[in-house]
Amino acid sequence: MGIGDERDSGTSGAWAALGGEPELVRRVRFTGAGDLEEGPLPVRELARSTVSVCGLAAGELAAVRGAGAPGDAPPLVVDEGAVATAFVSERHLRVAGRAPVTFAPLSGFWRTADGWVRTHANYPHHRAALVRALGLPSATPEALRAAVAGRTAVEVQELAYGAGGLAVAVAREYGEPQPLVECVRPSGARGRTLGAAPSGRPATGVRVLDLTRVIAGPVATRTLGLLGADVLRIDSPGLPEADDAYADTGFGKRSARLDLTSPGDRAVFEGLLAEADVVVSGYRPGALERFGLGAADLLERRPGLVVAELCAWGWTGPWAARRGFDSLVQAGYGIAARCAGAGAGGVPGVLPAQALDHGTGYLMAAGVLRALAGGGGQRLRFSLAGTASWLVRDLSPGPGACGAYEVGPWLRESPSGYGVVRHAASPFGEWAVGPSRWGTDPAVWIPR
Repeated sequence: MGIGDERDSGTSGAWAALGGEPELVRRVRFTGAGDLEEGPLPVRELARSTVSVCGLAAGELAAVRGAGAPGDAPPLVVDEGAVATAFVSERHLRVAGRAPVTFAPLSGFWRTADGWVRTHANYPHHRAALVRALGLPSATPEALRAAVAGRTAVEVQELAYGAGGLAVAVAREYGEPQPLVECVRPSGARGRTLGAAPSGRPATGVRVLDLTRVIAGPVATRTLGLLGADVLRIDSPGLPEADDAYADTGFGKRSARLDLTSPGDRAVFEGLLAEADVVVSGYRPGALERFGLGAADLLERRPGLVVAELCAWGWTGPWAARRGFDSLVQAGYGIAARCAGAGAGGVPGVLPAQALDHGTGYLMAAGVLRALAGGGGQRLRFSLAGTASWLVRDLSPGPGACGAYEVGPWLRESPSGYGVVRHAASPFGEWAVGPSRWGTDPAVWIPR
């Protein structure tokens, strides 16, 4: 069925938010079946819509680089089995036969004196901050459970954030509306022409400086890498990444570490930036500005650049500068309460996938591809809260899928820096190899 059908408007809405031509969405067709229909919210529609707009944007860029018009993009077939598998890629990952570590013991829902709080302590520094903030005698679930039981959810939240930890009170109502994407072409921005894509992949020859972590941003950049871009991820040596997280999202890119406070490393970074076409950032508002690398700074220096920014809670308001992850935004935006089980106790629930992360990742990739097709010189803003707002307010369940879902056809095995990894295929094709080890590649561009 095509999305021209009024019963399935998700792709139409996302494509319109990205500024796409409405008639192009009629070229999308869906096939197959997934397993994202569990729960009260239309996660399946979010998933297939975000993948669809990414595919449309890739086709649009390919047409433009082939000396055609955006309207020359070919029809797009989206397999819902591929989409469903990709949206839970971290669950399917096996590293040398081992299942990955997902949520740590101190990450989860905890009952407070007046409700529930959600914590996130997967990274050692966040776990240490949570233990310190609540004065836990030990870093155990039992100690955490006892410490929060006598406090209000907001009290736990503020104590944790004040110490650099992560905890969010489970909201009973949906949060304030947020835009799905903000697209701005600053004054003075200059467009340019990329020229033909010699490999047939639409982003061939595009250099993407990847300043993202965890899931949403890395999903965007691994997708751009599959579509032909030279993606180089840069991290601080003082902010380690979880190996399992990178084993899942490190496809299609290389990874290096640079300390921007070191003059030598900063000079290397500036050299990379001078030759980049795209910068994708996943740090909190204000974090890169202190290095003179905020979006406004970058576009003033490089008017033809595409800068895509991601944050958790939106770009304005009292929570804009707060850290956040998909699970925390689900809790703080009212989704966890909406997904609560019907049984006694009212334990908050979760979406059938970390859909805010994965969906935002595909939206970001789509926005970058559209900006490149338009000649660059754009600033794009995304947030997990914006995707959450779209999910709860603007999406409706579509017609049922055809057939039964089978995961097998969408799993692959590839060599990697971590050994052989089993992983989910991309909805857009195959990666040549698995990821290298995090932070071990040279900080240089591949020659064009």
